[in-house]
Amino acid sequence: MATKKIITTEPLQFNKADIIERYTDYCLMHGHKPATVYKFAKENGFEEADFYKYFASFDSLERFFFVEMFNHALETLEQSPTYNDFTGVDKLSAFYFTFFEIATANRSYVLYSLEEGGSPGKNLLKLKELRKEFTVYAQAILDKPFDIPNQRADKFQGDALREAAWLQYLSIFKFWIKDTSPGFEKTDIFIEKSVKASADLVYNSPLKSLFDLGKFIYKEKFTA
Repeated sequence: MATKKIITTEPLQFNKADIIERYTDYCLMHGHKPATVYKFAKENGFEEADFYKYFASFDSLERFFFVEMFNHALETLEQSPTYNDFTGVDKLSAFYFTFFEIATANRSYVLYSLEEGGSPGKNLLKLKELRKEFTVYAQAILDKPFDIPNQRADKFQGDALREAAWLQYLSIFKFWIKDTSPGFEKTDIFIEKSVKASADLVYNSPLKSLFDLGKFIYKEKFTA
């Protein structure tokens, strides 16, 4: 006797990564975000409630996308047996290289997201959650250059170090977006020179590294 086939109408179970993947695919295929969460869910075979288990809106999903790249970069680094032995500056440098390898693997969506609607200022808000995660990380790994007994002054020093690291991170991001070199090799050079120059500025003699970085930026902007 033949076994009767059981047909289930239960929706597929989607996790956070599944929803993000389908959302980024939709944006890249259509050139815009879905009209509504309801329509997006139905077209992809999951319940609207599944989306809201993880995200409050498409905007929150987009912010989380960048945090996921950050988390993945850290998880990758922490699997290295030598990472924990690095100095703070070397950890930051390794993070930049790892993060932008991941960003390159997702370059089409990253560029779409940060250039959507031609509004760079508005799109930078998508990095809001990334900024929180990164500044906590930078402050945790970077040594303060001066031992200041005054609590308020020491806090100011830590805040300044953290914010300077974020500005450096953004400058690398902007360079990578415009980089057209094979394998984004110029971004790697920029990371190396930028980290060395900033480390020398904070911890050592700054002139040689700053001059070296300045030459590289001048060459890229005015002689390329």
